[in-house]
Amino acid sequence: MTIAANSMVITVIIFDSHLHTPMYFFLVNLAIIELLYTTAITPNTLGNLLNEDKRISFIGCFAQMFTFLILGGSECILLGIMAYDRYVAICQPLLYTAIMNRSVCFYMIIICWTIGFITSAVNTVLTAQLPYCHDRLIRHYFCEVPPLLKMSCKNTYINQLMVFFFGGSVLVGSFILTVISYIFVIRAVIKIPGTSGKKKTFSTCTSHLLVVSIFFGTGILTYLRPSSQSFPNDHIFSVVYAVMTPLINPLVYSFRNKDVQRSLYKIVICPYHLLWLIL
Repeated sequence: MTIAANSMVITVIIFDSHLHTPMYFFLVNLAIIELLYTTAITPNTLGNLLNEDKRISFIGCFAQMFTFLILGGSECILLGIMAYDRYVAICQPLLYTAIMNRSVCFYMIIICWTIGFITSAVNTVLTAQLPYCHDRLIRHYFCEVPPLLKMSCKNTYINQLMVFFFGGSVLVGSFILTVISYIFVIRAVIKIPGTSGKKKTFSTCTSHLLVVSIFFGTGILTYLRPSSQSFPNDHIFSVVYAVMTPLINPLVYSFRNKDVQRSLYKIVICPYHLLWLIL
């Protein structure tokens, strides 16, 4: 379902020239991240739930971690950028095309992936260099930094410091940018005379903030709490941001949009109906 939904978003936006705007450019990148995110984590997780043999090689484990951290860090930055894009569109409409021009959007995406790569590379390399003496049972659904740090028989102070530094910068920084952007959007909408469109805007902002809060909240609880503190079944948090969010995001950000619905009908559903009638 996740792969189908995100693939549909990418197809619709690419083939409809009316959707070639900054907002949909960012949505395509978000859908690409979610596709890669899902294929990096979910198949192996489902396999572990179904199979007796749940082993993973050392290289496979850290390859999975490296990929996951790149995509997770990039998604955090991208969600903040998308919120800023909505702020500019609603609060600075006359300057929107000048501020969010093609070059700026392209550089934003480059920055997004670069930060994700640096965050992933540093944390993966530092974690891979730790000695794992006796207990090699990963009490988690997939290879991630916090559960691996608990397995090491060496002091992990430097690793935890890097996790807090990058996690705080990427997770908390992006979350604050997102919340501030939506606060300004809501304030601007409130000042608009009349009620036309207000209800829809509030509904959209609320759904976006809810999904973003769940994504960032579970990520912060996993990466930024002290290692001495733990919750019963805290590995469940990872399912939220690794499995649920990639499925929910297309529904919240894309399929509720009337332009996307119109393009979806024109590009995907309408040809299917015509083919069915011909056959």
